[in-house]
Amino acid sequence: MARGVQAKADTCKDPEASLPPSGEGEDGPSIAKIKERGKLIAGVDQNSFRWGYRNPATGKLEGFDIDLVRAIAKKILGDPDAVIYRAIPTSQRIPALQNKQVDIVVRTMTINCKRIGQVAFSSAYFTVGQQVLAPKESTITGFNSTLKGKKVCVAAGSTAYDALKKESYDAIFTDLTVPNQLDCLVRLQLGQVDAVVTDSALAASQAAQDPAVQLKGVPQEPEYYGVATNLENTDLVRRINQVLVDYRSGGDDSPWMKAYRQWLAADLPGISGPPEPKYRSLNPA
Repeated sequence: MARGVQAKADTCKDPEASLPPSGEGEDGPSIAKIKERGKLIAGVDQNSFRWGYRNPATGKLEGFDIDLVRAIAKKILGDPDAVIYRAIPTSQRIPALQNKQVDIVVRTMTINCKRIGQVAFSSAYFTVGQQVLAPKESTITGFNSTLKGKKVCVAAGSTAYDALKKESYDAIFTDLTVPNQLDCLVRLQLGQVDAVVTDSALAASQAAQDPAVQLKGVPQEPEYYGVATNLENTDLVRRINQVLVDYRSGGDDSPWMKAYRQWLAADLPGISGPPEPKYRSLNPA
């Protein structure tokens, strides 16, 4: 991996710029609390195929995000199974952190300028963009004027909702929000909406679940997923960033690439590696 670059903390040119990694012996109060408890409490999804979902055959949570949670637990507690999973809807990710109901949220959560004032993020671990999901026979061709007059489902509190607020192309969406992104796929299948707008990665996983729908057009400008924590937990952010350094290391044999090939490559082919990490100074001038 290329070395991380630094960005000033008082700007929002690089919202994905996080605190530099920390190593063993640099535990702070939030890590000490996790170790005393003996469990990492993680807010996750249980409905996003390939990312965080409950395997109906085993009853266990699986997916790309779940593998990352396990790596964080192993680094901090020495045991990848030392996790208490709490399934939380899209709209409750930030409140769950602010109310300290969970230590971390690993739930396809996009880093942006608004959110970095509400929660703290790790460095980026995946790149996505907003994309449209619609029935194959639909006249909708992407995130464009073909959305005019169409009923579009989005998850409350999502970056897809923000994108439509910024430019809706006269789509109908404000009264069609849902708590969980998967609810949009159900509405689409029932014919209650004409399309779904969501992250390209989630759209791909939903298309994999239903051969009658497909991604339309191309993803919008790049966005980045990060692991989120309470704003106060800077020591935890730094330790997670060290986990991500190790997770990215090794090229094609890295844990990141192994997880990508296992969970995502079939639906999101052609990704050669994780995004380059960006770091900001601990003591900005």
